[in-house]
This record gives sequence, C-alpha cells and structure tokens, in this order.
Amino acid sequence: METQRQKKIGGVIQKDIADVLQRAATDGGLRGTLISVSKVVVTTDLSIAKVYVSIFPTKDAQELLKGIKSNQSIIKHELAQRTRHQLRRMPELLFFLDDSLEYIDGIEKSLKGVNNPIENPDLLEKRKKS
Repeated sequence: METQRQKKIGGVIQKDIADVLQRAATDGGLRGTLISVSKVVVTTDLSIAKVYVSIFPTKDAQELLKGIKSNQSIIKHELAQRTRHQLRRMPELLFFLDDSLEYIDGIEKSLKGVNNPIENPDLLEKRKKS
C-alpha cells in the first residue's frame, strides 16, 4: 500500500521527468519520438523511484531506454534542480520500459480483425495438456 507521501513524490517526479526526457530526445535529434512517463513508484524509504517509460514509435524503444539508463546521473541532476524546492533528497532512479501501449495496440488489432485468433487459431499460444 502506497502512502500519500510516496504518491506525492511519485507525482512530482513523474511530471518533471517526462519534461526532462522529452527535451533530451528532441535535443538529441529524435524529433517525432514521443516519450511519456506512465508511472512512478517510490519505495517506502523514499530511496528508489521506479520510472516506467512509454516510448513511441516502439521500434526505437530498447535503444532509447539504453540511452536513458546511460545518462541516468545527468537526468537525476536535472531533475534535482527542478524539484529542489519540493524534495529534500532525490531518490535513485530506475528506468523500465512500459509496454502496455503496445499490448493495447495488439488487442485493438485483434478486435479489428487484423490478427483474429478466432479465424486463425495458430496465433494463440499452444496450451500444454497436463
């Protein structure tokens, strides 16, 4: 169960880090790439913030996530500058790819009949009989 304080810190980080990441992508020449922060979960001791990032188009997602992770200290510093009046200590940032948009897109395609598992049962994973 998340406390109010964890939610508040997560919200502050989420708002500002989305801005930082999007600006970094644009400055890095990645125009047309959309980076959004879908969720930030802060540990109870407020030392770690898990940042879930959605990247569109998804074909560049893994590469971009590597870039984000390698620039983690720069991102943390930039974030600390922006939140210095709201947070005393900046938690350690851990970045994860949020693939829920891709998942939703797959469901929508299935519903529209592009990859309809009812018409083409081979699309479904085979269940093992126990």
